[in-house]
Amino acid sequence: MTKVEDAVLVLLAHFAFDECVSWKGYDFDVMESLFERGLLGNPRNKNQSVALTDEGLRLGKELAAKLFSA
Repeated sequence: MTKVEDAVLVLLAHFAFDECVSWKGYDFDVMESLFERGLLGNPRNKNQSVALTDEGLRLGKELAAKLFSA
């Protein structure tokens, strides 16, 4: 994964509501790449939000701790 994909996944996981849903206002190519890796539900829909998979949520939280912990 690229650093940009890592950062977007962290933001999606951090701002998730209803346990795994987040707003999808990020670069479409990045969202598509995360979907292809099995970390998100399909972002190609009319919804303004996207669901993270269990793995996407876990990895997003793990990366947040790694990247932003003191």
